[in-house]
Amino acid sequence: MAHRDFRRKTSEVKVGGITIGGDAPIRLQSMTNTSTLDTEASVAQCVAIANAGADIVRLTAQGVAQAQNMGEICRRLREIGVDIPLVADIHFNPAAAFEAATRVEKVRINPGNFVDPGRTFKKLSYTDEEYAEELKKISDKLVPFLKVCRENGTAIRLGVNHGSLSDRIMSRYGDTPAGMVESAMEFLRVCRNEGFNDVVISIKASNVVVMTQTVRLLVEAMDAEDMHYPLHLGVTEAGDAEDGRVKSAVGIGSLLADGIGDTIRVSLSEAPENEIPVARKLVEHINRIASDEIERSEAPKIPDGITRPVPVAAGVDFDVAVGLPDGYELVESHRANAISDIRRQFAERYDTGNYKPTVIKISYPADYDADRVTVAASVDFGSLLLDGFGDGIWIEAPGVSAEKLHSLEMSILQATRRRISKTEYIACPGCGRTLFDLPSVLQTIKAGTSHLKGLKIGVMGCIVNGPGEMADADYGYVGAASGCVSLYKGKECMVKNIPADEALPRLIELIKENGDWVDE
Repeated sequence: MAHRDFRRKTSEVKVGGITIGGDAPIRLQSMTNTSTLDTEASVAQCVAIANAGADIVRLTAQGVAQAQNMGEICRRLREIGVDIPLVADIHFNPAAAFEAATRVEKVRINPGNFVDPGRTFKKLSYTDEEYAEELKKISDKLVPFLKVCRENGTAIRLGVNHGSLSDRIMSRYGDTPAGMVESAMEFLRVCRNEGFNDVVISIKASNVVVMTQTVRLLVEAMDAEDMHYPLHLGVTEAGDAEDGRVKSAVGIGSLLADGIGDTIRVSLSEAPENEIPVARKLVEHINRIASDEIERSEAPKIPDGITRPVPVAAGVDFDVAVGLPDGYELVESHRANAISDIRRQFAERYDTGNYKPTVIKISYPADYDADRVTVAASVDFGSLLLDGFGDGIWIEAPGVSAEKLHSLEMSILQATRRRISKTEYIACPGCGRTLFDLPSVLQTIKAGTSHLKGLKIGVMGCIVNGPGEMADADYGYVGAASGCVSLYKGKECMVKNIPADEALPRLIELIKENGDWVDE
């Protein structure tokens, strides 16, 4: 499916003065990282995000006081002529959700912790009757909230995150895409039964492969139950710089290219207004390729007995002036919609009987700068690699340095989990709950650990985004209190509440103690 005319049809949801879904354009979002109790700072950051081109801005409301102050922030913004809709982000605190619903245009709740208690990673056992009672608890708590939202014209977002599934869901479905989907569907069924349709859904993970698989599974589940709610897309804890942009563009872009998605956020561990230009370039690229319908097709099957090679990258594994590695063939495209062009070529040339390792080459115009190539190549190659096409990538872009292109190729291969070549950082973008200067701390941690190929390190601003949200990480650095950090190995807290200036050396020591350290 291509983007606009061929996009998955969804219902419309009004959020303040804008529409999400239906025939509306893709909406761009970001989130403040100021304290929601700091009215001046929050207003200033909302203005900066709006001026960057966002359609919606989200603020954390971890408590009733923050939810109440969102009303004041909204009032101040409207006074100065800024009418961007505000979304309250709720974790663990239904009381804050009820309060926010009377003050802002939309409230995001997490099915993993709106009714169920906070995740403790305990295995729970239920009979079918007991499980039915647990589901009734969802209705008992959600229906009154929907009533308040209906009375105030407030939309909601059901935001499922991979790392914050409840112990109940985890115990029955495991840490799986199926569990994430069911977590959303439980709440959606209540919304539908109540005739409450002002609902947007998001279902996110820091692992791009898990994120895209889960969103597709959610779409199938909703279609099977005749649900057509709009979708918000994002890759959680994507990090910063090139890696953050590539992971976001691969995950979000590959879904948009298939006609899935109505509103997006590129989550970066940077100033929130930096997210919007990336999101805009992403949508511009999708719109550029939308004139040519993207036909989904199956990648060539790998015959039994053949081991698929680790994907190669141009300029890294082979010299483009010399030619392809021995035994590889080339499929290339200069077209605007390279995704469709490459898929068609594979369909014409390959089947299970004549599979050969294949390098995909896509060429971009000379006027594409590095930022534009980063987004376009991540979408194009990401869509193909996630679906199993190709055994190597070659990006041609005359306006970008060879060094940048080589780095970009390796980042795309890592984001799609086709080849791991460096440390992976699972870093939240920061919000009003963050307990340290996340961008600078992330850079410090990178400087000390970036040579640890294949290791996954989570950097989280607070315990809400702690061991659950960094579910994929081998080690974690988590804000515990003002000036204090806790360190994790997997989901287990190993070092609790140490001074922040001791945290990096102690993290390195923890990695060494567990045999995961290598010298540079």
